[in-house]
Amino acid sequence: MADFPTTAKAVIVGGGIVGCSTAYHLAKLGWDVVLLERKKLTSGTTFHAAGLVGQLRSSANITQLLGYSVSLYDKLEEETGLGTGWKMNGGLRLACNAERWTEVKRQATTAHSFGLDMQLLTPKEAQDLWPLMQVDDVVGAAFLPTDGQANPSDITQALAKGARMAGAQIFEDTKVLSVDVDKGVIKGIETEKGRIDCSVVIACCGQWTRAFAKTVGVNVPLVSVQHQYMITEKIDGVTPDLPTLRDPDRLTYYKEDVGGLVMGGYEPNPIMWAENGIPKGFHYSLLDSDYEHFEPMMELALGRVPALETAGVKELVNGPESFTPDGNFILGEAPELRNFYVGAGFNAYGIAAGGGAGMALAEWVAKGEPPYDLWSVDIRRFGRPHFDTDWVRARTYEAYGKHYTMAWPSEEHDSGRPCRRSPLYDTLLKGGAVFGEKLGWERPNWFAEPGEVAKDIYTFERPNWHSAVAREHKAAREAAVLFDQTSFAKFTLKGPDAEAALSWIAANDVSGPVGSLTYTQMLNDHGGIECDLTAVRVKEDEFYIVTGTGFATHDFDHIAKTIPEGMNAQLVDVTSGNAVLSLFGPKARAILGAVTRDDVSHEGFPFGTAKTIGIAGCPVMALRITYVGELGWELHLPVEYAATVYAALHKAGAEHGLRNAGYRAIETLRLEKGYRAWGSDIGPDYTPIEAGLGFAVKLKKNIDFKGRAAVEQQRAKGVNRMMTTFTAAPDVILSGRETIYRDGVRVGYLSSAGFGHSLGKSIGMGYVRHTDGVTRDFVLSGRYELEVATVRVPCEATLSPLYDPKMERVKC
Repeated sequence: MADFPTTAKAVIVGGGIVGCSTAYHLAKLGWDVVLLERKKLTSGTTFHAAGLVGQLRSSANITQLLGYSVSLYDKLEEETGLGTGWKMNGGLRLACNAERWTEVKRQATTAHSFGLDMQLLTPKEAQDLWPLMQVDDVVGAAFLPTDGQANPSDITQALAKGARMAGAQIFEDTKVLSVDVDKGVIKGIETEKGRIDCSVVIACCGQWTRAFAKTVGVNVPLVSVQHQYMITEKIDGVTPDLPTLRDPDRLTYYKEDVGGLVMGGYEPNPIMWAENGIPKGFHYSLLDSDYEHFEPMMELALGRVPALETAGVKELVNGPESFTPDGNFILGEAPELRNFYVGAGFNAYGIAAGGGAGMALAEWVAKGEPPYDLWSVDIRRFGRPHFDTDWVRARTYEAYGKHYTMAWPSEEHDSGRPCRRSPLYDTLLKGGAVFGEKLGWERPNWFAEPGEVAKDIYTFERPNWHSAVAREHKAAREAAVLFDQTSFAKFTLKGPDAEAALSWIAANDVSGPVGSLTYTQMLNDHGGIECDLTAVRVKEDEFYIVTGTGFATHDFDHIAKTIPEGMNAQLVDVTSGNAVLSLFGPKARAILGAVTRDDVSHEGFPFGTAKTIGIAGCPVMALRITYVGELGWELHLPVEYAATVYAALHKAGAEHGLRNAGYRAIETLRLEKGYRAWGSDIGPDYTPIEAGLGFAVKLKKNIDFKGRAAVEQQRAKGVNRMMTTFTAAPDVILSGRETIYRDGVRVGYLSSAGFGHSLGKSIGMGYVRHTDGVTRDFVLSGRYELEVATVRVPCEATLSPLYDPKMERVKC
């Protein structure tokens, strides 16, 4: 074909809304981009999407991304001349019991934190906006005026036209045969119509993405699920400006459609599809309507909208869509293959996310980084369990079924468990451990004593594990506790250039002697915190790196790709080789000293150092560090010794009150100490200066590192936000995202929160913001309130740790 290109800077595979949005934005950034669609634009899942556009999510940045979609859809028709069906008719969400009303009020506070005008309504006020519904069981409702709806096919065609107007080339009926990869480098893409030389491939293939990406060794954890909705004939009283409606207690949603209604929902027993692969030739296709499976949804809907009983039914649409194990979509560069990007797995809200996701993915491709922190949708949030399709399918089945169930604080998944287990799993289970799960790892959250129910009972009030965590917290502060933290991600960086490479990547000084231990961040060019971890120099040419369980893929990828070109340093994941037992508390030294002949005195084993000691015949790498604010050590040891060392510690610890403890106690302890958590309190959008971590940056040393210039500039100019700790009365339930008010003005929101058992107060951490700059005096001079479930409560602010601010208990 004469007009078929032979070269492009980037090739997008897939012509649904996300592919077309990515082409639109990438072309506007000046890229030579080609989009290939095997059949017709929208012929995958886009054409049968319901088209609701809601904005509020639990992440501020994902909410911002969805808000971008709204702003784009607002102007797209004027820009391209094509209708989009976009209507900003607002969105209603109902609550039909006290707990759901609490959830909705907390969502409203989250919306206020993120700058959205979510309004709480009485049942009558909600009915005035949506007259067809009966509200006898409604407790209240929330209304977001800037939500809306769109016609999926029309809005995609408008994006495609906008992309062409900016220079993108789009080819339908063009099947991709393969991606040419040579020694880990993308060279081009082979199609039915010929080859295109390119260095970047962007997979936006919807439910086909997992299979396509697998051909180049990339894992994309998504599976297909049947999703049904009904389209009615015209119904009296349905007006064009009718808001979208979500009725989670009845598992259903509604939107206006040419005078009728679209009604669908998320049943608790979804039906998976294409478990042995998507059939060839499946495009612009729907599945057979399953009226029997839809009947329970219909019964729930009739109780809300009685008019449906006599409404004519045009169609019961049954279309498979891609869903993911955690209900979030997937964006970013694949860690397995450089310059292979993914935008897929949109969990039936691809229309709401499409505009923003295309923008974010285009910027990620063009600039090598997303426009802001998108960790909750980053492809690197996945790990080893996600390579198994059966595990992914089991977890996705559960996530789909929970789409409209209550979003409880600290809720755990049940499916696909147990998967990854510490050698101590059975021992801890017999000891009363109630496990949570992170990246497939079973981790003890808390320990039940005889007579207590050894399971989580969820609530928006103080949960059933509150007193158990208090016991563990008290033991950590007064005696000693042992945490099984085997799930930590652990890497070795070795080679002649290991120190030089790590010195460039790490913001803190890692050039100390063998045995030195360094807490450090790793920054991007803007000074934002990409990783937060510990590095131990174990040899002149080798470092042992420890980071959080959930960050294994992300942190390994960041370190590996940031090693300067030409340096001889190899990164290896050694997570599975070592168990980790963390011994903390004022009696920790007495216990450790009883099981080893090595000197564990403060003089012989000072804080911030590491050495190998012997315990019960085991060589243990002991790290004198803490995340709970007490004297203690992380003990890293080969997995085969875990049971032996655990038993020795407990035998020696019996007379000192040693107790097993779990991750929920770690959370309460670290909040009291003001320790930051990556993924909530810190991340790529926040610098060490803003986060109060400037002490861990080597600005006083003449050692260059990635992000140094940005941090130096910020330190000289000052900051517009500052991490602050807040305390409130013990009866105030804080869970994060509560709005911070200073002197009556909204200045931020809590990034994490919980309860401090030593202090007897609720604790939250968050950034106080001001466009004109934030100083220590500014923060400490204000009068503060927190909005909790739409109610403002007084609180106190501090920039110092609430517990042991002088580190006297840690460095003793």
